Amino acid sequence: MELSVVMPCLNEAETVETCVRKTIGFFEDKGIDGEVVIADNGSTDGSQQLARDAGARVVPVIDKGYGNALMGGIAAARGRYVAMGDADDSYDFATLGPFLDELRDGADLVMGNRFKGGIADGAMPPLHRYLGNPVLSFVGRLFFGSKSGDFHCGLRAFDKDAILRLGLQTGGMEFASEMVVKATLQGYDIREVPTTLSPDGRTRAPHLNTWRDGWRHLRFLMLYSPRWLFLIPGLVFMTLGLVAGIALSTGPVTVGEIAFDVDTLVGAGAALVIGFQAVLFALLTKVYAMQEGFLPHDSRVQKIIDWWSLERGLLLGGLLAAAGLAGLVASLLHWRVNSFGELDPRESLRIVVPAATALVMSFQAIFASLFVSILGIRRRQHPPLTDAAEEAAGVVDAAAQKVAKGETEEPETGAERAEKTEAGKAVAGKSAAGKSAAGKSTAGKSTAGKSTAEKVSAGKVPAGSAAVKTGAQTSEGDGDEDGTSGT
Repeated sequence: MELSVVMPCLNEAETVETCVRKTIGFFEDKGIDGEVVIADNGSTDGSQQLARDAGARVVPVIDKGYGNALMGGIAAARGRYVAMGDADDSYDFATLGPFLDELRDGADLVMGNRFKGGIADGAMPPLHRYLGNPVLSFVGRLFFGSKSGDFHCGLRAFDKDAILRLGLQTGGMEFASEMVVKATLQGYDIREVPTTLSPDGRTRAPHLNTWRDGWRHLRFLMLYSPRWLFLIPGLVFMTLGLVAGIALSTGPVTVGEIAFDVDTLVGAGAALVIGFQAVLFALLTKVYAMQEGFLPHDSRVQKIIDWWSLERGLLLGGLLAAAGLAGLVASLLHWRVNSFGELDPRESLRIVVPAATALVMSFQAIFASLFVSILGIRRRQHPPLTDAAEEAAGVVDAAAQKVAKGETEEPETGAERAEKTEAGKAVAGKSAAGKSAAGKSTAGKSTAGKSTAEKVSAGKVPAGSAAVKTGAQTSEGDGDEDGTSGT
């Protein structure tokens, strides 16, 4: 089968039948071998039967959420290519031809672009049209270098195997962003097709929640970009703190009529510590994400990790600690010079603040080095243990065969035969027990496999039922309790 069209559905009785009939009509007009898969997320208004009557295959998905429903439908799809779109009649599935043409030409992911194709009056709230979607799409392009102009278009098509390789995890509305982000990071061939958006055909309010789902999209974009979440802010804080700290360590700095003194020096020290910690977080997050497969391998980060050994980290922390302790000793000497009496804060803080800052950064460097070393511990897959019962059964079988062979080769006296007979009975009893236990397990597996195969061949078990279960089980992440329509 070439194309499967997957539609998430939660109480779409008003529009699901129309969407299915339009899609099937598109298949017939273009001569496409395709199917419509309704990923039902627990509808209670009869949407399932309406979809079946219209010619769709309904896949029940237990886990709630837009992303969970789609992943269940994608896993159950039989086509080489999959198109996804909302079942609210806001997208015209008869316009999937250009999407399919791009896939046939080698594209991995084809995105619709509503801003290029046209948005009808009343089809999208002004807040989404002029702020939400443009801003989030800009953030996605800035953070990940994506060229997609409409990150959240609900109509898109893709190569099924390519998308499954991404290991998509989110279960809510942010699923739309995750697909584009991971495909971009993996270097997929992503193309765009102008798409029109019409007002949906429902009389009820959409499942989409403007602020909740908008935040979930933004949160995902930030968490998947350690560079923009930690590294760049950290470098900015470190630079400001370092420059200000050096300038103020020798005396006040006056800019126009404003004088900066030790109070600003304390703030500069805090900014330096915060920035250093953020940079370390960026490195740790990147290492963990690379090892777990959340983010692709980065050769630049790998070079840093290869250079930054535990010993070098401890050495750096030790040098910072030594500088901090030297500063504290200098402050004590300064206090001694003043006979351990009252000190002028404008003088003493210029020694204490840099020393304290160095000490804090030394411990941060040491702890980070230890943590990176922990993350770098290799995971080993040990060989499976031998089943003791099977091994014992094999030994008993070999002994029984040897006894039987010895009886046929040499004639025995009556006493020897009686003695061996008793030994043979004992060995045979153990062998039978071992074979019985192993046989029951093998027979159970064989019978279960044979029963399932016979039921599938007889038509009693739907061929897609196994895929449906897999889809429901593999759709993880933050579940959106009621969100099953796209933005």
